[in-house]
Amino acid sequence: MSALLLALAAGAVIGLALGALGGGGSVLAVPALIYLLGFTPVAATTASLIVVSVTSATAQSAHARDGHVRWRTGLLFAAAGIGPAVLGGALAARLPGAALTAGFAVVAAVAALRMLRPRPAADGAERARPGRAAAAGAGLGAVTGVLGVGGGFLAVPALVSVVGLRMRDAVGTSLLVITVNSLAALAMRAGTADGLDWAVVAPFAGAAILGAWDGRRLASKVSGSALQRVFAVVLLAVAAFMLIDAVV
Repeated sequence: MSALLLALAAGAVIGLALGALGGGGSVLAVPALIYLLGFTPVAATTASLIVVSVTSATAQSAHARDGHVRWRTGLLFAAAGIGPAVLGGALAARLPGAALTAGFAVVAAVAALRMLRPRPAADGAERARPGRAAAAGAGLGAVTGVLGVGGGFLAVPALVSVVGLRMRDAVGTSLLVITVNSLAALAMRAGTADGLDWAVVAPFAGAAILGAWDGRRLASKVSGSALQRVFAVVLLAVAAFMLIDAVV
């Protein structure tokens, strides 16, 4: 299969996950870019940030029209992560590829296990826990900067359990957080974007944007918990493969 077709197929799947779950798609973007499209770990994490930022911004606009983005909460949450995202982006360029791959595999495995655990029900009333929310936002920014993932798999549970948003609002708001963090991390990786294969990255991003619109529609028709379980199992398998590849 040609690189173009692989890029289109992978981008569609990643966009579908982002649109339906408010996160998780970027966790598949990095392994897809490395193992299917031949990117180095550093180039893959940079390309992933580009894809995730444009896809999340597009998906977020659709959720915003439906009234499911809490702007003030999302911007405050994201603000705590901007500094760590910038520092993480600078650190990533200095880490060996094997370390990035292993770190990514561990984070992906944690994300999969979190998705398999039932989430607490939210009461829909935003709670003032600035310390915990800031800590969660900062940790999310650091993960985004170093590993090139948007962090929606961490943002959604935090917005539900720490801030108290309902699930649909948490999904929409997490896309705002992902967009801000991804753009902040990209600011420190401007030099690494010069060598990217844009003939692959551009169609990858385009397919992801289209997939995100389909994911939003899918989320309204299929149980979110069922989608999440299927995605978590796939993600756990990918994480195991990447960890083995990094240490062998």
